[in-house]
Amino acid sequence: MNKRKVAIFDVDGTIFRSSLLIEIVEELINADIFPESARKEYELAHLRWLDREDEYDPYINATITTFHKHIKGVYYPDFIIAGERVVQKHKNRVYRYTRDLISELKAKGYFLLAISQSPKDVLDKFCHHLGFDKVYGRMYEIGPGNKLTGKVSDLHLIANKANIVKRVVEKENLKLKKSIGVGDSEGDYAFLELVETPICFNPTMVLYRHARRNKWKVVVERKNVVYVIR
Repeated sequence: MNKRKVAIFDVDGTIFRSSLLIEIVEELINADIFPESARKEYELAHLRWLDREDEYDPYINATITTFHKHIKGVYYPDFIIAGERVVQKHKNRVYRYTRDLISELKAKGYFLLAISQSPKDVLDKFCHHLGFDKVYGRMYEIGPGNKLTGKVSDLHLIANKANIVKRVVEKENLKLKKSIGVGDSEGDYAFLELVETPICFNPTMVLYRHARRNKWKVVVERKNVVYVIR
């Protein structure tokens, strides 16, 4: 059997114009599943990022901390319903460049792989309508009473995106020749270094500098214009 070419995509900030984790936290607060006071835990970091007084990382890290703090004991079906609302609201809020690239590669027969640190239950629904063949995200343990324990059941796997790529390539009979990878942050180094054509899309400064050193393609989308930085 001929091996298929593979294209690997980060999701948050690369396909989706926000973060699924941020949106699920907001939805859980709006649905009174998380307390209203939870928003205060990352509000200052959010404002500092909006005002360009600090980087994005403190904001997303504060939001992740809030998620992990309050998710324990949440009834799993309630979490799923909140995730479905997030996807229904935001499924079309994607970047044109990556949306069109996904469609182009799908038509060419590429195996499409999405890797993200967001919850897999939400990712599956978000990535399904885009045509992805495989999705990796954080899986949260379900305990007694069908309630989430707050523990990540596969943290050892999702922590290294390169290991995921190697595993999928072997398991799905894929090849890295003519492979493509698209990411936006230093967390995507691992899999971008494996592919034949790495693309840094709207990269952080750290990833941008890494891309320049390695002569990787850098693409920026602003409003309705896509720039390739050479």
